[in-house]
Amino acid sequence: MTDLFQRYPALSWHRPLMLLAVAMALLVVWSIAGMVIDDRTLTGLPIWAKSAKFALSVLIYAVTWAWLIAQLPRWRRTAWWAGTIAAFGLALELVVIVTQVVRGTTSHFNFTTPLNAVLWETMGSSIVVVWIATLIVSAVLFVNPTADRARTAAIRYGAVLALAGAALGILMVRETPEQRAAGGSISGAHTVGLPDGGPGLPILGWSTVGGDLRIPHFIGMHALQVLPLVLLAIELASRRIPVLRSAETRRRLLMIAAATYGALLAVLTWQALRGQSVVHPDAATLLALGAIAVAATSATVTALRPKPVVMDRVPVGNAR
Repeated sequence: MTDLFQRYPALSWHRPLMLLAVAMALLVVWSIAGMVIDDRTLTGLPIWAKSAKFALSVLIYAVTWAWLIAQLPRWRRTAWWAGTIAAFGLALELVVIVTQVVRGTTSHFNFTTPLNAVLWETMGSSIVVVWIATLIVSAVLFVNPTADRARTAAIRYGAVLALAGAALGILMVRETPEQRAAGGSISGAHTVGLPDGGPGLPILGWSTVGGDLRIPHFIGMHALQVLPLVLLAIELASRRIPVLRSAETRRRLLMIAAATYGALLAVLTWQALRGQSVVHPDAATLLALGAIAVAATSATVTALRPKPVVMDRVPVGNAR
């Protein structure tokens, strides 16, 4: 094991999270093989699609946070323990998901039997623990700014939006009016206005006929990857575009990107809660998206506009 960590230094960023990432990479491969070999379906999708999606998401989460924790000069031990707790919580969540896949039933919102209820409640509790652990690491990041203000902004805004996106999962565990009236053994749903399992996007399964809370949940959770990638693109572009070489300009553009991302997250949540499919937006949704696009474009143009050069004024009496 020591030789493995020496051969691959990245595994030492945060060992529990990086080992989780390796396990998730293997699970992604296993799940893809399962989708090819196992012809069972669940809620309209290949039964192994769920473990593949969750494993890939956890893989991205684990690598991102492991790298960020490794950069911390202060409060690193606190962040390390929080990251370790998150790793164990996420591992437990995936164990439940895979167990239910093997058993041929759903993992979320499932109270059909005492065992299914215990597994779902265990997974739900682990998700809460992971969120709290992520909040702690995010707080540590806030007290450890980087030398580059734009990079600091990318990490901070990304962490806040990721926490908000993860918290949107709470909206899915509420019992729907239809479930309350029927008195069934399923409590909670991804889809708004319709039962889960209807027509959806390939692989992702996001509803194409109703609102789907998984969309803002997913978009929000991965803000911590998207915003740093946006900044990386700006930094690469600065090699050819002189105006982007200003650290302050890059910071302003990152702030615009974060505000735009947050506004988009709000609109997607609003759209889902109204029971509207993401592929069939109404006039109000299109108007909101258009307003976001106009505001983002205007702010970007302003941020890129060259600043006027102010010349020192020479008193008339001293002119020669």
